[in-house]
Amino acid sequence: KRNPLSDIVLAIVDDTASQKLGDRPTQTKSALARLRASLAQRENMELKVFHLADDSDNGGTRLMSRLSQAMAEIPRERLAGAVMLTDGQAHDAGLAPDMPAPLHVLLSGHRSDWDRRLVVKNAPAFAIMGEPVKLRLRIDDQGKRPPEAAGTAILSIAIDGEEAKPFAVPIGKDVEFPITLKHGGLNVIQLSVPQAAGELTDRNNAAVVQINGVRDRLRVLLISGEPYAGERTWRNLLKSDSSVDLVHFTILRPPEKQDLVPVNELSLIAFPTRELFLEKIDQFDLIIFDRYRRRGILPATYLDNVRQYVENGGAVLVAAGPAFASADSLFRSPLGQILPAAPTSRVIEQGFLPRVSEIGARHPVTEGLEKLMPPGKDDAPGWGRWMRQVEVTATAGTPVMTGVEGKPLLVLDRVGEGRIALLASDHAWLWSRGFEGGGPQKELLRRLAHWMMKEPELEEEALTASAEGQHMVITRRTLGEGPRKVEITGPDGTKTVLQMKKEAPGRFVAEYQAPDIGFYRLKQDDKEAVTALGPSAPREFEETVASGDKLAAAVKSTRGGILYLEDGFPSVRMVGEGRNAAGRGWIGLTPRGAYLTADVTIYPLAPAWLLLLLAALLSVAAWLREGRR
Repeated sequence: KRNPLSDIVLAIVDDTASQKLGDRPTQTKSALARLRASLAQRENMELKVFHLADDSDNGGTRLMSRLSQAMAEIPRERLAGAVMLTDGQAHDAGLAPDMPAPLHVLLSGHRSDWDRRLVVKNAPAFAIMGEPVKLRLRIDDQGKRPPEAAGTAILSIAIDGEEAKPFAVPIGKDVEFPITLKHGGLNVIQLSVPQAAGELTDRNNAAVVQINGVRDRLRVLLISGEPYAGERTWRNLLKSDSSVDLVHFTILRPPEKQDLVPVNELSLIAFPTRELFLEKIDQFDLIIFDRYRRRGILPATYLDNVRQYVENGGAVLVAAGPAFASADSLFRSPLGQILPAAPTSRVIEQGFLPRVSEIGARHPVTEGLEKLMPPGKDDAPGWGRWMRQVEVTATAGTPVMTGVEGKPLLVLDRVGEGRIALLASDHAWLWSRGFEGGGPQKELLRRLAHWMMKEPELEEEALTASAEGQHMVITRRTLGEGPRKVEITGPDGTKTVLQMKKEAPGRFVAEYQAPDIGFYRLKQDDKEAVTALGPSAPREFEETVASGDKLAAAVKSTRGGILYLEDGFPSVRMVGEGRNAAGRGWIGLTPRGAYLTADVTIYPLAPAWLLLLLAALLSVAAWLREGRR
């Protein structure tokens, strides 16, 4: 006894991002309604609808995977056919399942659609600062491009959100652009082409390239005014970094020293002042004056050249010794015009505990410095004392560390395009020697040197963002206080304002779950930043013009059809298994005739006595034949 089962038709509805272009949502919704109505008029026919949403991992449109999942949820012998409502741009077309029934594709969109796309063919992940790196780009047109859109397109290139520069680029040809990175760390390069009239979308008219800028080598000039116990502290610190090229001079024999030793018997070399401070000064990233005093070795003209070097983007660090408070002080040279503090002519010879100032707790050079050592008594820093400080009065910049009676110990300042720092003590080496437990001298000097060389992670005023998937963490570093709000502009122009939470002194954080991948612009007060989540144009928008080419092989193997919805919804017919299941204006489904066995009744073929008699007769006949009777 059999109970007939209904035939099942699968409808795979493509709801990915490319299906939201133009009137495709309306076409798809209308087609699904017509399919429901058409199958509802037929007996023993059931429709099951499965939707395909965007892939969070940017895997694109995985139509065949969704079809396989749908087939796994129904009995195979009941499948009468499958209908896909899509634009045809599947990214897993080669994974088509074995279909026992026809597969049909109903295409949304229009045959006259066209779209323009910007493609980054080649972009490096790292590049050396100051040296040009080439980006290979291409602008492609898909679909039926109108004649007036042919020729060239205007490509705009912007680095780190700065003003974009336009370039005329031929369509359909690879073009190389040289890009020079201006700073270290992450450089975000935004490329865009304006939307042309009639194209489907501008989501694939932009691209974002993120390149990490690295220095080839850091060239540092260290000038020690005289030998002393801490002279090798700076040298050892800089030589321990393999990326630093160090040029170190120590003045052992000043010009005023007269000891009647012939010059040709001296093992010392002459100080190449003209070469260093006039001809090659721009080749150095950092100049350090360690306990230097004016003794006629460097003329005022050369020191004025150092001042101009800083104003033009260079960096100078002055580690002051007792001479800084005397008449031989660098402050009394042209370099004093840019020094952030003035000496009072007093040298304090007593033990003191260096402390991070209130504003220094928010500065990246000294932020969290106390946490690198076990805490001391009465909330004092756990590091050892220094024994000498030159008394100075801060005239500019930021005092990030203090010494005796809260007087400035380390003062940082920006001058023009460059940076300058003054350390009003020559006893930092006591920490490296472990005096009274030592201290984080290496970390302090490393941060200080890298801040002066403009490393992005040590900028005191910065807005940055890091992302994992579509989860974004926005960080604002600042020397200021007070509540902060950040404005986020998404790839579609939507603006969102978030309240930032104070995570530490001078550090505010906000978390944002981005609704879509793409290019985001951040703004907080006068600081702006840009970042990209995934590719600026998702895989969905690599090919946006509706086409059945990718699905043609899978459809042909099941004798199905590919039809455009703009031609109207096709009629539904029933066809036999193995016959063509599509034609002009119609699609076919194969009845399966599936059933469920409800009961089994067994009837005897004949009575038992009749079967026994028949067996006896057969036995006698066999005996007669074998006995030849």
